[in-house]
Amino acid sequence: MIKRLINPADYLKPQKAVIILGPRRAGKTTLLNECLRETSFRFKLDTGDNIRLRALFEKGDMSEILAYAENYDLLAIDEAQEIPDIGRGLKILTDHSPGLRIIVTGSSSFDLVQKVGEPLTGRKRSLILYPVSQQELLSVHNRYELREKLDEFMIFGSYPEVISAPSRSEKIEILTELVNSYLLKDVLALGDIRAPGELLNLVKLIAFQTGSEVSLNELASQLKIDVKTVERYLDILEKGFVIKRLSSFSRNLRKEISKKSKYYFLDNGIRNAVIMQFNNPELRNDMGQLFENFMVMERIKYQAYNGVYGNNYFRRTYDKKEIDFIEERDGKLFAYEFKYSPDKKVKKPSEFLTEYPGSEFKVINSENYQEFVT
Repeated sequence: MIKRLINPADYLKPQKAVIILGPRRAGKTTLLNECLRETSFRFKLDTGDNIRLRALFEKGDMSEILAYAENYDLLAIDEAQEIPDIGRGLKILTDHSPGLRIIVTGSSSFDLVQKVGEPLTGRKRSLILYPVSQQELLSVHNRYELREKLDEFMIFGSYPEVISAPSRSEKIEILTELVNSYLLKDVLALGDIRAPGELLNLVKLIAFQTGSEVSLNELASQLKIDVKTVERYLDILEKGFVIKRLSSFSRNLRKEISKKSKYYFLDNGIRNAVIMQFNNPELRNDMGQLFENFMVMERIKYQAYNGVYGNNYFRRTYDKKEIDFIEERDGKLFAYEFKYSPDKKVKKPSEFLTEYPGSEFKVINSENYQEFVT
């Protein structure tokens, strides 16, 4: 069994709520149930699908809400994004139930954080559970085995069901269902989007531009919609855990371009399912894009699970000099270039290293990537 690196129990405190966010089918319910199996607290488990619970929170009667959790040490609510006014209800419980600890899970930060953020200011801890990380997979594979499976992860991604699926066809079936029945459907509903074709076409364009700078004007022109609509869709897709935005690094406005962004998919398998490309590596011309997407997201998972705090960027200058990924940590810059092939020669960015003294630069490839993400 894959051991996840998030343990909600580490954050349980009286009169505080732990919010576990992440895409559907990433393992939030499994994580919650494992936490409850191991706890010594007297707990109550409920779900946002419970119509009576929805009615209780929507009604907002303090005495009834407090009676609902009375005599429990821990209240756990799965799929909490389904509950109207959940933030108000959780605030009542955290304010007036001195010994109560709370865990809730939700499949969309766009929806759940909006509902609980302001009411629970100072009373919550938010955690993101991503699809399974390479670091977590070390609980069931050694480093050699992971390296042997690198191409498989780059094509099919790291959702728990996909990893455990025994055949290629089953992996494709699961990913296709994830895209059609869960991810995009969630985003459409939560964003109140009435033109699903526009959104799907935008996701496809982003998939083909993985690792490249994205021009909102060009996207708007291709989709025949206005720029503000494109911005709104991209924001919803990010908050719905489909894509991740990377901003451009800029301290020297005369040299560095700062307006454009790059977008990566939270999971390589979802990216490939969107464009229905599951070909083997030798038949693909986008392995560089897949490797870059995989490295960026695995590093972001590593940062989240290991308390690596800082800012992430890419860099491009007006004379077209690029750096794929820059971490800014404790006032120092760490620059990385991603190359799938270890034989690919990469020129050291001497201008960048001179301009920002004390910075470090490293090339990450398919042979040395593990030290970067595990």
